[in-house]
Amino acid sequence: MSGHSTYSPQNKFLQWFEKRLPIGGLIHSSLIAYPTPRNLNYWWTFGGILSFMLGVQIITGVILAMHYTPNVDLAFRSVETIMRDVNYGWLLRYLHANGAAMFFLAVYIHMFRGMYYGSYKEPREVLWILGVILYLLMMATGFMGYVLVWGQMSFWAATVITNLFSAIPGVGDTIVTWLWGGYAVGNPTLNRFYSLHYLLPFVIAGVVVLHVWALHVSGQNNPTGIEPKSDKDTVPFTPYATVKDGFLIVCYCILFAWLVFYIPNYLGHADNYIPANPAVTPAEIVPEWYYLPFYAILRAIPNKLLGVCALFGSIGILAFLPWLDTSKVRSARYRPLFRQFFWLFVIAAVGLGWLGSKPPEGIYVILSRIFTFYYFAFFLIVLPLLGIFEKTKPLPNSISESVLGAKA
Repeated sequence: MSGHSTYSPQNKFLQWFEKRLPIGGLIHSSLIAYPTPRNLNYWWTFGGILSFMLGVQIITGVILAMHYTPNVDLAFRSVETIMRDVNYGWLLRYLHANGAAMFFLAVYIHMFRGMYYGSYKEPREVLWILGVILYLLMMATGFMGYVLVWGQMSFWAATVITNLFSAIPGVGDTIVTWLWGGYAVGNPTLNRFYSLHYLLPFVIAGVVVLHVWALHVSGQNNPTGIEPKSDKDTVPFTPYATVKDGFLIVCYCILFAWLVFYIPNYLGHADNYIPANPAVTPAEIVPEWYYLPFYAILRAIPNKLLGVCALFGSIGILAFLPWLDTSKVRSARYRPLFRQFFWLFVIAAVGLGWLGSKPPEGIYVILSRIFTFYYFAFFLIVLPLLGIFEKTKPLPNSISESVLGAKA
């Protein structure tokens, strides 16, 4: 069966080393002979893209950290110095800033794919929960990195977001004071965010290792949502998956390069090119695009505490998805009703992202509340009931049958 490691080095030194630390065999069994469902499509390549983007973010971030000064009087100027005086500093900064956007784009596609094909269902619950933890770590890391620019939008975003914790009864003010390192956003805040922004990517890398480990224990899901039953259902990871991953990574890099070299400031906000000024509040405080859906949920609820609960609940509820979806069928290919509700959910999520960039008034607030209601209803009402009432299509007997037909 593909996946059984047949690694046997011919070199005497490698033979000696392999007996003491079998890294070669581990790499061979994990990245070469690992059995992969033969029907995986290009939506499964975004895991590889995310690994690549994490590497880009860590490498560029470490180099940028060598030139950045975490001081409220010097931070903004140090970013400008990186852009103008450091060799290829402009490229490193644009790669890092736009790389965060490309990272989140890939992770959203990866998550929607997992939801569509039921990749969170048994036996992959821990794999999914680790993915949610990675998402939370990414959000925290991205937010702290945005603050480090110390422009107007960075400063006021830090002020608004950290102030949300003050809504927590009893301990809220204590948490805010600890986050700030004082009684207002200032130098201690910047130093805290700088140290955590540098540390968390390595924590993310560690959780990625656990995520991949859990994937190799439970095996990959596939578009049919049924488990491999024989050698006919799988192919070795290399070259079948690696070639496909490599091709889409190149395509993704072309899009990434276009963003970096042609419109590097397109996703930025004009106010963030003005040094932070605590005495001047921007006309409109808008977070980065990948936080906008949750910002819209926060603003859709008039009560501050309930808004904060909805904000954190909208992310935390993802971890319970394996138990909220009661259907025995994984893939949306065989769930006609689920497909319709799923695409409505995608529309609601994208709509919330658009509404998060709009002022909280009039029709924008009404639409935000409608989409917020459906966001939570999808998890708490639709998915549990679909498992009871939905009539699913018959599943194929095997993966190879779904690819080659009944005669396979």
